[in-house]
Amino acid sequence: MSTSLRLGRRVIGQGPERQIFAGDGMLHGNPPICKTSAELSLENNLQVATQPSAHAKSGQLAPGSQDAKPRLLLMGLRRSGKSSIASVVFHKMPPNETLFLESTTRIQKDSIHSFMDFQVWDFPGQLEYLEPSFDLEDIFGSLGALVWVIDAQDDYLDSVARLNRTILTVQQYYPNINIEVFIHKVDGISDEYRTDTFQDIVQHISDELSDAGYENAPVHYYLTSIYDYSVFEAFSKVIQKLIPNLSTLENLINTLSNNCGFEKTYLFDVLSKIYIASDTRPVDMACYEMCSDYIDVIVDISELYSWDHPDRKPKGDQIQEAESHVVLHDETMIHLMEMNKYLCLVSVIRNPEAKEKKGLIDMNCRTFQDALNDVFSRSWEQDQEGEQGDDAQGTRVFHDIQDAPGAQEIQAEQSSST
Repeated sequence: MSTSLRLGRRVIGQGPERQIFAGDGMLHGNPPICKTSAELSLENNLQVATQPSAHAKSGQLAPGSQDAKPRLLLMGLRRSGKSSIASVVFHKMPPNETLFLESTTRIQKDSIHSFMDFQVWDFPGQLEYLEPSFDLEDIFGSLGALVWVIDAQDDYLDSVARLNRTILTVQQYYPNINIEVFIHKVDGISDEYRTDTFQDIVQHISDELSDAGYENAPVHYYLTSIYDYSVFEAFSKVIQKLIPNLSTLENLINTLSNNCGFEKTYLFDVLSKIYIASDTRPVDMACYEMCSDYIDVIVDISELYSWDHPDRKPKGDQIQEAESHVVLHDETMIHLMEMNKYLCLVSVIRNPEAKEKKGLIDMNCRTFQDALNDVFSRSWEQDQEGEQGDDAQGTRVFHDIQDAPGAQEIQAEQSSST
């Protein structure tokens, strides 16, 4: 059974014809947008005919330049779980339904249009892409990361050997590609065996690459499963390496968290629930799962109550961005604020007096939103002209946040309490 998304009365099947967009306000009850390649081509032609210089003025890539998007390649042996990972993370498929997915027989290409446009290519396990008949430039030329999936419950020696051949070939011509290894399906094995399997796979890969003369290979490893949030956590780390302004985002979130007393803060992509940045405190999986689930709650509630009613009239000025908070039984507050149509900021606040200072927290978050949109307004293709430029802007924004009366009051109150 193949996954599909409905557009009106049509069904667009998963594969190269489907383009996925973050809906214009998913937190307001609007579902993701799916369009076919033909529809996009028609729209692009109309835009070029009416506004030939629009993209040149904005410094963005032309819509038809598909090869310019960062590309994530999902590779591995057959039945290792590549299609299941893509379906769960990027297509919102429930994990139990992946049991009915058919084996991939051709390269499945999905374009994800969110805070950053990128492509996900799902390679069949039996495809011999290193043969001379395949053009390596077409496959790896615009590659952002190579994600190799290993089934931890199966014999992984063949997968490790093939991965090493791929690494040696790719690094010879494309040394800047990130190599990410997902040791997958770990939900079905015990914790002790899981650790032994992880160490054994890492040792096998390192030894074979070392024997081939490739010391200290930049390979990163993750334990993943589609039945928990580990695969979202792993993809978050993969995507973060493709963001040129990551250090600036982390500095902004750190300053906001410190001044407002947030225990942990995530900047989520609403479409995939991948977090593209967070503060530098260690990631607590229970805290991450709680924040991720809260996004689902807001989206579900928005779908129920955002329908248009002829007698419904706004009372006064309305805030365009969604904003919500909830106080749990242990006085923990989860605070969500929409930054733009792609991103939302979710914070965990343990301070029991935080709900009394919520107006001040909202003001600080709005200051952060202005700084965030300023960062994202710069072209993704712009070369980093030096960390000095980013640091100068970050210092200005940090000073604004720290000078906010709400931030100072919360910070002073916490200092006095300690």
